[in-house]
Amino acid sequence: MKEEKSRFAILFGNRGFFPASLQAGARKEMTEVLKKLGHKTLVLDAKKTRHGAVETPAEGEVYANFLRRNFGKYDGVILCLPNFGDETGAVAALKEAGVPILVQAYPDDLDKMAPAVRRDAFCGKFSIMDVFCQYGVKFTALKPHTVHPKSPRFIENIEYFDRLCRVHKAMSNMTVGAIGARTTAFKTVRIDELALQRHGITMETMDMSDVFARMQALKMSDKDVVKKAKVLQNYSNWKGVPKKSFATITRLGVVLDALVDEMKLDALAVRCWIEMQRQYGISCCVLLSEMNNRGIPVGCEVDIGSAITMHALRSASGNVATCLDWNNNYGDDDNKCILFHCGPVPQAMMTAKGTITDHAILANEVGKGCSYGCNVGRIKPGAFSFGNLITEEGQLKFYLGEGEFTKDPIPANFFGCAGVAQFPDMQETLHTIGLAGHRHHTALTPGLVSAPVQEAFEKYLGYDVTMV
Repeated sequence: MKEEKSRFAILFGNRGFFPASLQAGARKEMTEVLKKLGHKTLVLDAKKTRHGAVETPAEGEVYANFLRRNFGKYDGVILCLPNFGDETGAVAALKEAGVPILVQAYPDDLDKMAPAVRRDAFCGKFSIMDVFCQYGVKFTALKPHTVHPKSPRFIENIEYFDRLCRVHKAMSNMTVGAIGARTTAFKTVRIDELALQRHGITMETMDMSDVFARMQALKMSDKDVVKKAKVLQNYSNWKGVPKKSFATITRLGVVLDALVDEMKLDALAVRCWIEMQRQYGISCCVLLSEMNNRGIPVGCEVDIGSAITMHALRSASGNVATCLDWNNNYGDDDNKCILFHCGPVPQAMMTAKGTITDHAILANEVGKGCSYGCNVGRIKPGAFSFGNLITEEGQLKFYLGEGEFTKDPIPANFFGCAGVAQFPDMQETLHTIGLAGHRHHTALTPGLVSAPVQEAFEKYLGYDVTMV
């Protein structure tokens, strides 16, 4: 899985009584640095405005028209200030940009403070931020206040802004699939479809009866089924799994992949029990694991909120994501717990290839040998970001936080795929999540990316966010 980096439109700000000669150098430096970082850029032809920059409202309108013509071809805008810049022209240019805006200002050099070479972008950035606030133009400003494009700290800023833009893009026009109705017993995963739609997230649904009918229509000799069988055989250890179970799981995998393509799904959540077990003798855990490993976020138990959060976190990290239960205390340690699920964890997050087993918990209800498909293993150590979503009174309410999977052991007879997770203040985290009415699942992705996700959610997407 490879996450494509954001494409940035660049606006160069100018103020007439400051040295315009700095503009040409900034155009060259900024585009070259971004190219080295793997970002494509969109830059207005230098001949379209004076010095190839924006100063007056008229020049701002030229740039605004440039963005309109190219809307959809850029994921964020970098407002670069080689000198003080003009706030009025910048507002005219960017008030309808429709994407996140990063305000970057060049630093002055102490040996270049004479009027002919001084930038004063330090002060100009304040003016831009001030007037943007007055006009309600949403923008991002990062530390340090001034930073040169060739500085390592600028690279850190671009990494942050890239993650923010990817989240904004991913969530702005998202489609999530609910495969099957919510299980009656799981009122914890209820969600308001209209609230999602008002925030640009479309929810498509399909009944499990249609899924099962599609499975039955497939033959093991079908091209797509043969291909999927090879993928699954290599993905996990199937020793001891009945051939019939493997064949049924394979056909279900083909159907789920087809639904993603047909409905153009960015993420999905599946009704994973108990019809599958009673009618077909399988569990779909390994399929969810394999899809998550490809970067297609899939949640269990028709948990749409988790699937949506997985999509956001995966977009920010450029990595895989998964959905886990807040499941067990870890002895007497107040800041550690076991996060677990039956097997949707992507292989990229596991210590080794998983082993397919019967569902040890569901076997108590449906009988032994009637629920093969769980992908058992352990989660490898490392930092992660986590969160989840509920809908309440038409609002999308998220929590976000960060933690770490440790090397602490889990008993060998512990079922499913699990890891010991450590948090700075887990008891307070659990208290906050529980009192807010959040679900028993949490979505997570490797890496510490909660900050850009939070800013994208709150500032640009209008979500309610609680940091835990």
